[in-house]
Amino acid sequence: MPISNPERYTVTAALIYANGPIHIGHLAGCYVPADIYVRYLRSSGREVAFISGTDEHGVPITIRAKKEGLTPQQVVDKYYEQIDASFKSLGISFDIYSRTSKPIHHETSREIFRDLYDKKVFIEETTEQYYDETAQQFLADRYIVGTCPVCANPNAYGDQCERCGSTLSPLELKDPRSTLSGAKPVLKATKNWYLPLDKMQPDIEAYVNGHSEWKTNVFGQCQSWLKDGLKPRAMTRDLDWGIKVPVEDTEGKVLYVWFEAPIGYISATKDWLIQKNGTADGWQKWWQPAKDASAGETKLVHFIGKDNIVFHCIIFPAMLMAEGNYILADNVPANEFMNLEGDKISTSRNWAVWLHEYLEELPDKQDVLRYVLTANAPETKDSEFTWKDFQTRNNSELVGIYGNFINRAVVLTQKFCDGKVPQRGELQDIDRVALDELAAFPARIAESMENYRFREALALIMDLARTGNKYLADTQPWHAIKTEPERVNTILNIALQISATLSIVSEPVLPFTSAKIQEQLGLSDKNWQDAGNADLLAVGQPVLEGKLLFEKIEDSVIEKQVQKLHDAKRQNELEGKTVLPVKPEIQYDDFSKMDIRIATILEAENVPKSKKLLKLLIDIGSEQRTVLSGISEHFKAEEVIGKKVLYLANLAPRKMMGMESHGMILMAEDRDGSLAFVQPGKDVWNGGTVN
Repeated sequence: MPISNPERYTVTAALIYANGPIHIGHLAGCYVPADIYVRYLRSSGREVAFISGTDEHGVPITIRAKKEGLTPQQVVDKYYEQIDASFKSLGISFDIYSRTSKPIHHETSREIFRDLYDKKVFIEETTEQYYDETAQQFLADRYIVGTCPVCANPNAYGDQCERCGSTLSPLELKDPRSTLSGAKPVLKATKNWYLPLDKMQPDIEAYVNGHSEWKTNVFGQCQSWLKDGLKPRAMTRDLDWGIKVPVEDTEGKVLYVWFEAPIGYISATKDWLIQKNGTADGWQKWWQPAKDASAGETKLVHFIGKDNIVFHCIIFPAMLMAEGNYILADNVPANEFMNLEGDKISTSRNWAVWLHEYLEELPDKQDVLRYVLTANAPETKDSEFTWKDFQTRNNSELVGIYGNFINRAVVLTQKFCDGKVPQRGELQDIDRVALDELAAFPARIAESMENYRFREALALIMDLARTGNKYLADTQPWHAIKTEPERVNTILNIALQISATLSIVSEPVLPFTSAKIQEQLGLSDKNWQDAGNADLLAVGQPVLEGKLLFEKIEDSVIEKQVQKLHDAKRQNELEGKTVLPVKPEIQYDDFSKMDIRIATILEAENVPKSKKLLKLLIDIGSEQRTVLSGISEHFKAEEVIGKKVLYLANLAPRKMMGMESHGMILMAEDRDGSLAFVQPGKDVWNGGTVN
């Protein structure tokens, strides 16, 4: 059953692999919604620990290390720094962003594994697993590729097909091969320790069924797993990189990354307290039931993407149940996937908007990205990010609605009220309606926040900005100033009070913008309980000169980003190209019939009414000839004059565009379809033969 009135909150955001940068799919999936929720809780006066970090073990790390020619440790060091810096720049307000390579994590993971081992929770089992005889090692799931049994994708991984999304096991693949050597793997016996999820299913079912309030996508996926029947799952792996199994005679074995990675939330909490207080003492209050009822309950909330639901809702809870001294997640508000410009985000294909590049190329627009990802968040179904939508939401909503209201309220106060909060006079009906709406908004927004409906919360925040705009449009202080200056004081007082509340309730989504507004208004030390108050700003309080909160994004900026994606897609297509197979075998006599000579291009001109042809006059030593060559889409006429080329001299003449072409210029075609002249390595005389 959900906890209704917790004393404190432990909020986690997924530990991402430190094998590459952060992209918008990661942000929309869990990090931005987690930060919104935590910022709201803090503003509401709740005690919160916001925990995350990088997952630095497992096969993806070793694959990246091999690709980049680095050690696994060098890879995780490199990407931890980049990810950590990117999160800070975006305003993700972790209490700790830790690492699973830290000694405190190794120690905590081994303790929990050893505890379960000593309690005889695990099943020790010897099974046959794929082994690469060439590389002399067992193959983890991601080191095996083969043909998917569902969609026939020839490059499906041993754990999942990225084309159809099917969850697989290595033994299901057809024609498996090792990614290490390309060899066909063989089955070899090995011993590992399994968590008996089948025996634990009744307890897991009771836990999941006790949380029917979970999002439909989360609850539904859990029910699907439970309906199919849970199976034992190995908690150790035959690998070099990872946390060594704390059991005798287990050389070459490490803890399964999905055993130790979620324990990273616990070890990161200890790391946080060590950095904060010099000792991990007190970590238990964030992770274990209180021994004294007066200490109150801790509510644990996991923010993740949908691909991690089974681990956080079934496997990690099963581990904690077996250990017996931990609280379980009260909610797991997992989001679905965000697609990009009509295609799935793919790190391997570089089809992504990378956070570190966004921050460099669109400086001071952190809140724009936070806003767009929240407004279009994949909360219950997949959504899509497009750069055009990004531009529209910025220009029409942030500039045209939100920023416009704040700017008008501040500028009019500067103009008509000497830059100070004016005295509110006698209220009219329109004023009372505006103040009543103002008072109601914070509670409505809070309800959406509490229930993880952040898109809805953001829509309400924008409705509050619209309320402010409508109030100014209806009262028209720029006209009233001519006849009713006292009335203008009332109007602008109310507009500024709306602005103040807007800065508080939008802070979870737009922290940088909120700080700017509060600086303009001289607002400090206010939290959610103060929002909606008609007297947040004291009469006479200075209001600083208005600065635009957002700026319009021009088409050229968007076009550059779209082109960048298309360039990446094109590059991937080119890298996927293979060299054409060799043509059927010929005899030397066939080749000797061709008379290939060195020639120099003397003149070149475009052929009228032809897109492809250039008319070339070439010198072949013994004479000059005219050749029509289909290269005008690759070269300008003036660029080719004077070039030494290879020329097929004894090709029969051919009529083209009413002209006769004698022979052929030989060209090389690159993988992108571009052409290059084939030229001698030194200045060879015209008419020289190619043998």
